[in-house]
Amino acid sequence: MMEINDLKLAMIKYMGGDARRIHHFIKVHSLAKMIGELEHLPAELQYTLEVASLTHDIGIRPGEAKYGVGKVTGKIQEQEGPTVAKKMLTGLGCDPKVMERVCFLIGHHHTFENIDALDYQILVEADYLVNLYEDGLPKENVKTAIDRIFKTPSGTQICKDMYAVE
Repeated sequence: MMEINDLKLAMIKYMGGDARRIHHFIKVHSLAKMIGELEHLPAELQYTLEVASLTHDIGIRPGEAKYGVGKVTGKIQEQEGPTVAKKMLTGLGCDPKVMERVCFLIGHHHTFENIDALDYQILVEADYLVNLYEDGLPKENVKTAIDRIFKTPSGTQICKDMYAVE
């Protein structure tokens, strides 16, 4: 089984020179791990969630190479990410079943409709928790996110507590 810390190190190297993005995926991973544990995910689903949370933005680099810095949308990340992730995960010895699901999650982590399972929901919530902070969004946006995006009891409560909203 691929070790999570080996993947973290590979992602740090991959995103080398971009400390902001490295901090982003580490924060998303931390929150996803916590929410998954609080929601009592089965071990295999928890592992898949953690792998996906570390690699969810891997498509930014190839997107920038194709479209330019500052022009990479969420959709471009979704399009470009799975191929790069598959290469990295294969090199680290990731289980093919886990890799398939992770690539699906990377390819959909900015798509908030038709969320098909708890790993997907938690990834979206963890990424949103971090993005709300990093983008400096006002409390009104946080309240809207709680109403529209958050579904897990743990993620919802963390968001309410983190941003002091009801």
